[in-house]
Amino acid sequence: MGINRINPPELHQTPGYHHITVVEAGRTAYLAGQCPLNKEGEVVEGGLEAQIDAVVANAMTALAAVDAKPSDVVRSVIYVVSHEQETLAGVWARLTESGLAEAFTTASTLLGVAQLGYRGQLVELDLTAALP
Repeated sequence: MGINRINPPELHQTPGYHHITVVEAGRTAYLAGQCPLNKEGEVVEGGLEAQIDAVVANAMTALAAVDAKPSDVVRSVIYVVSHEQETLAGVWARLTESGLAEAFTTASTLLGVAQLGYRGQLVELDLTAALP
């Protein structure tokens, strides 16, 4: 299986992700949006940074369940309850410095939203992975 990440020279430079990700062959796993929930299903306490860390941990667990790693991710969508560019950039920075960092070198979208599914939830991560 080959995964090729492409940035056409005619498009703007990105802060680490690629405009296009091509998977040559294989199976694909579509992860449900990973929320900042603990095992009891409660939103973790500690604010946005703690929620980002929980989302990363949950995503790593979900990827491992299908024998995938961050480098197998071919698409990510990040939802953040904020309209502030500085907050969105901070979420991107924390994610790209985490153990899941390789997942964000692929086709990625970062969105500021009004609300997510759980009361107090500030971030959610949607991943698609090409399975080895």
